[in-house]
Amino acid sequence: MKIIQEYQKCIGCGSCVELCPKYWKMGEQGKAELIGGKIRQDGKYELILEETGCNQKAAEICPVQCIYVEN
Repeated sequence: MKIIQEYQKCIGCGSCVELCPKYWKMGEQGKAELIGGKIRQDGKYELILEETGCNQKAAEICPVQCIYVEN
């Protein structure tokens, strides 16, 4: 599974951090950061996991839909 975040699109509401603090934290720029995520060439952050855990709910609750879960 891949967790992908469009960091630039994030508005810093913190819903993913509240729901899934194991994988998300608020960064210095006031935006959510994917803990352990690596930046890709397209500017998105990606984290590969065996199970999505709480990240599926975080993607669903994100008001700007900048979090994606892919198989």
